[in-house]
Amino acid sequence: MKKDKTILIGPTGFMGPSFLEKDPSIIGVGRSELPKHLNNEFFYIDSDKAFSKLDDLDFQNVIFMIGSSEHHILNAHPTLAMEKNVLALSRFLWYLKNSKREVNKIITFTTTLQYYTSKMKLPCDELQPINPTINNYVLSKYVSELITEQHRDTFDIIDVRMSNVYGPTKLMRPDIVPSTIWSLIHNKKASLWTKKPKRDFIYVDDVIDAVLKLIKTDFSGTVNMGTGVGSTIGELSAHLENLSNIKIEDQNIDVPGHMEYYSDISLLKSLIDWKPVYSLEEGLSKTWSLMNEYYKESEVKSRITKALQ
Repeated sequence: MKKDKTILIGPTGFMGPSFLEKDPSIIGVGRSELPKHLNNEFFYIDSDKAFSKLDDLDFQNVIFMIGSSEHHILNAHPTLAMEKNVLALSRFLWYLKNSKREVNKIITFTTTLQYYTSKMKLPCDELQPINPTINNYVLSKYVSELITEQHRDTFDIIDVRMSNVYGPTKLMRPDIVPSTIWSLIHNKKASLWTKKPKRDFIYVDDVIDAVLKLIKTDFSGTVNMGTGVGSTIGELSAHLENLSNIKIEDQNIDVPGHMEYYSDISLLKSLIDWKPVYSLEEGLSKTWSLMNEYYKESEVKSRITKALQ
């Protein structure tokens, strides 16, 4: 029996390489060559305006990962969030529709940050009120869900509402786990704005396992992705302190967003046979170990050094 082919568009960000490493049959599609340790097939397109080149590629499933989660940059620019997180997705779905291409499943990624902080109930399910206008980043993810809804009569699309995903990366990212770890490794010190908020942290391998199972379902709609467990930034900090033997400073600065959040993952678990494997301590331990190994690579060390100057 012929196996459906899956393409991953935007394969060189944080999660893309992890998907490709997990499943070597997934085809990476984008402008930049894949990391050297991957043996996946790579299909080059020079921009998100060149999706017509995919006419030459056989595929049935799509993991769409073009976008940006650089909150601080996106929220400081009037249009950048829409340019990064909406336009490419809209172009791709219109390409599929106009080409009359048949696909089985499309996976996109949005955010649980759109849930209305003062009105939601915990654990937070997919039907809780949303507040999409709190900043440019969240608004762009909300609009991307409207875009997929526009095409859901033609395609089965799953919008995965991500909680705080973390894991090893060679990139300098603004998320709390990689930014803190790189600071601990490179500067031998780190500080956090506050250790008070509670978040739903999920290790990247658990996300990938869930998504690869969601591709095979008949579901089309939005689904929360998390562990269903809330952990404070203080707990996360304590684990990293144990791993690094370095005290992490608490600046006690107020931060935007949910002060307490964890997802109701009942819908996710009803769709697939899945549960998170990694505890926060286990996931951070693996992340810490691998990122220390990455730092030994001259290219990575140079990148991190430049970013932290």
